[in-house]
Amino acid sequence: MNRFFNTQHAPVGAHASLTLGFPGARGGMDLELCGAPGQSVLVALESAQQPGVFETLPFCEPPDDAERQRFVSDQGDSHLGASGLGARLFALDEVQREFSLGTDRWQAGDLRFTLYTPVRDLPDPDACAPLDAMRAFVPAVRAEIEVDNRAGTRARRVAVGLSGIDPLRGLRHLVLGDRADGIGIGDGLEQGFATDAPGAWSGIGFDPLAVLGDRHQSNRGSMLGGWGLVCAEVPAGERRTLRFAFCFHRAGVITGGIATRQLYNRWFDSVESVARFALSDFDEAVQASRAADARLAASALSAAQRFTVAHATRSYLYSTQLLERDGRALWVVNEGEYNMLNTLDLVADHSLYEGLHHPWTVRNVLDQYAAGYSYEDEDGVSFTHDMGVDGIFAPPGRSAYERAGLTGCFSQMTTEELLNWTLCAGLYAHQGRDLAWARRHAALLERCLQSLERRDNPEPAQRNGVPRADSSRCEGGREITTYDCLDPSLGQAAGNTYIAGKAWAAYVILQQLFVQLDRPALAERAHQQARRAAATVVAATRADGLIPALLEAPDDDAVILPVIEALAYPWFAGCRDALAPDGEYAPYLAALKRHMSEHVLREDTCLFADGGWRITSRSDNTFPAKAYVCQFVAREILQMPLGTVGTRADEAHAAWQLHPDLSVHCWSEQVKNGLVFAAKYYPRGVSSQIWLTEG
Repeated sequence: MNRFFNTQHAPVGAHASLTLGFPGARGGMDLELCGAPGQSVLVALESAQQPGVFETLPFCEPPDDAERQRFVSDQGDSHLGASGLGARLFALDEVQREFSLGTDRWQAGDLRFTLYTPVRDLPDPDACAPLDAMRAFVPAVRAEIEVDNRAGTRARRVAVGLSGIDPLRGLRHLVLGDRADGIGIGDGLEQGFATDAPGAWSGIGFDPLAVLGDRHQSNRGSMLGGWGLVCAEVPAGERRTLRFAFCFHRAGVITGGIATRQLYNRWFDSVESVARFALSDFDEAVQASRAADARLAASALSAAQRFTVAHATRSYLYSTQLLERDGRALWVVNEGEYNMLNTLDLVADHSLYEGLHHPWTVRNVLDQYAAGYSYEDEDGVSFTHDMGVDGIFAPPGRSAYERAGLTGCFSQMTTEELLNWTLCAGLYAHQGRDLAWARRHAALLERCLQSLERRDNPEPAQRNGVPRADSSRCEGGREITTYDCLDPSLGQAAGNTYIAGKAWAAYVILQQLFVQLDRPALAERAHQQARRAAATVVAATRADGLIPALLEAPDDDAVILPVIEALAYPWFAGCRDALAPDGEYAPYLAALKRHMSEHVLREDTCLFADGGWRITSRSDNTFPAKAYVCQFVAREILQMPLGTVGTRADEAHAAWQLHPDLSVHCWSEQVKNGLVFAAKYYPRGVSSQIWLTEG
């Protein structure tokens, strides 16, 4: 397995990451950049055998002398930057890595470098104790450097540093109150790192070796140059652990359209204040990170599955952003490199994880859509694709993405998003144990039912349970699905059996909600629509067991995987009776299972040569996060023993993310013939977390 892949060490809710793992200056501190920042990160230990030679982890590149030359005339100090010291990058085969959900550890020689990323249930910041919220949402990544100098005969220096990338502000020295509280380096005003190691000092210069080798301590206050570092010592005969915090802080109003600030400003007013808290509360974060590791290790998942869960969850954490509007929390998950706000077709995938661990975030987003991003077309209520892009909220009832007059990418997703909001509402009401919320939204839930019915057919006698209308917002175009870049077998919404599956799931969930709300007439309407949707799919199933992708094209041989995807929603919304293999919908479930076993899981349709899963037989472009959900559905709900087919798929899906060149992009969602090509830095793969509930 390739050990040198980028992953995101991300404080939840900050839309920030210390991205690290790919060789060279291909990672660094990322604050809302949505891509690897290209920053050198120095983690170095002075050699035991060669004093003055620093051995470094392979995450940096030599400094560019061009910056120094801007300051040096022909008569200038040509020795500025010379040090007499040396550096050696550890060879890649000298470096070992232990990667898990909460920790990422690098070992080379006598140096051990560990990054901690707590993955835990998140408290509602508007309802919990301040300390609990501060611990959950402090915008910092903790790191430890352990040095074994017990066999040494002299002190050895440790250096941690980075090249500056802030385009407006230079590097600066950080002092955390009293110097005993800690010192560090800031890259501009919004990010930096600090340590509380005894005797540590900071330096800025054109070359890290020049800073380390300068005999004049008074020069340590210099501020010119593109490199900043912190140096500490480990005495001879000792083994020490030095603690660092990589910190982020963005002040003031940071979004447009709707004015918000980062919620962590409730407690922290600067990078320095973040660092003080992160270092003082270091042990709790370490314990939380190790607990996350332990939960993953105790699961029955294979090594490939554990990697996928750990890697994908980190990219989700990076995309999260906890904002504050009018004194209340506002939860956003940004869409990876595309950076759209709370994209609703991703909210549906994230809710499978969030509902289990912090359902208040699902409620928060549902309420945002209900209040500002719902709209009416000729058939009734629906919801926008997203809430905006790049930190700019869209006008009410509009998205950044959707346009009229199209039949492919960027067209309207009216039906898909109506279904997604409805599915998430049922999932939240169950997982959050919050029927009171459903009662407050009872009128909107009824409007959702009416809208779904009309998108099937305005005339009740003509309904078959499957939405077939294109929204009037299309203005002559056609609605699309979340699979917007694929051919009509999955890209077209109207009459698609993938959409039919989501409609069935939505009706099942609405039936349960209306029963709980004591609205029997509405419950019966939802029940009838669920029965119709299931019967329509069963009736459309061909004699050979293939479920056509489009009801309007029964003879088309396209094979789609996500026809089973939506079964996950009633499962996690507490509607498991509807999923019983001998229950009311037994024929529907049997048809789905046969479609999977006889048509999807074949190398001439939806299996790549390496065993990975295609979303549709018509495209070499696949969406791994959606495959993760379908793997869960096949194993846990349809009770299909996948055996070698499942093992090969897990190994292939992991290998796609570990490509020796393309793994610079962290977890990515669009893969073509095994190669990542789009949707990088993407959050959707957190759907793999539901594997931990199996069995």
